[in-house]
Amino acid sequence: MSPVMTNMKNSFKAWMLAARPKTLPAAATPVLVACAAAVHYQHFCWQPALICFLFAMIAQIISNFANDYFDARKGSDNEERLGPQRAVSEGWIAPKTMLRVTIGLLIANCMLGLLLIPYGGWQLLGAGALIALAALCYSGGPYPLSYHGLGDIAVLIFFGIVPVGFTYYVQALQWSVPVVVCGIACGLVSINILVANNFRDRFSDRRAGKNTSIVLLGEKFGIYFYLLNGILAVTCCQYFWMEKTFLAAVLPMIYLLFHIKTWREMAVIGQGAQLNAILGKSARNELIFGSLLATGLLMS
Repeated sequence: MSPVMTNMKNSFKAWMLAARPKTLPAAATPVLVACAAAVHYQHFCWQPALICFLFAMIAQIISNFANDYFDARKGSDNEERLGPQRAVSEGWIAPKTMLRVTIGLLIANCMLGLLLIPYGGWQLLGAGALIALAALCYSGGPYPLSYHGLGDIAVLIFFGIVPVGFTYYVQALQWSVPVVVCGIACGLVSINILVANNFRDRFSDRRAGKNTSIVLLGEKFGIYFYLLNGILAVTCCQYFWMEKTFLAAVLPMIYLLFHIKTWREMAVIGQGAQLNAILGKSARNELIFGSLLATGLLMS
């Protein structure tokens, strides 16, 4: 066993790498936007908002841990991997340990979610069960979504529509068209974190039988899919002209400056480990988008 592996084995650093901090904006942004919408429509309540934030962050970490475990088990995380090292495949964390911690966190997060019942009612149990199931079925189960070209749709739903909608619902006890629009916009931007990851790994994914949308539809699709998602997200925000919430329509346009610059970099780099930078910039861009949209809602 190498000194590096010995030092990393079961270490705090290994768990932090497995948690993938760069992906956490995908969890934080929808909650931020939903809370801004709640303030705008005079429904904000900080207690359920805080619970939703913690729930979303933990759910993201659970998804990352599950992905680390199942990808190592299925062989898609191997020596050909270009992205950051993964804890299970590197031997830093034993598979059984990762699985147990993932299940433990899942149970703890479900208990946390129960605190929302006084605010949103018992119907939230179904939503919580669906979110927990999605976190595991993304990479695991008999039909893992990320292995069958369905990862992008899952991200749109569970990192966009669902977190925005339910964070708003537990404060306002209703859904509305503007909230759905915000959810779709956040989901579209969040997809680009996945696209950046899958674009980088398209060759190793193909060899491992991981059929992401980019493996199925090709490199050129991946490049323009990334560009289109950001443009569509900003286009969704133009709905707020009809609401006379003008800043919520205008401010997200600034995001396009960052989005197009990152897209061009991705297209120029094309392949290789340099694409790791695109993943981090995509996460940063999502936080920029969410902050701009939230600011527009708060100031209108």
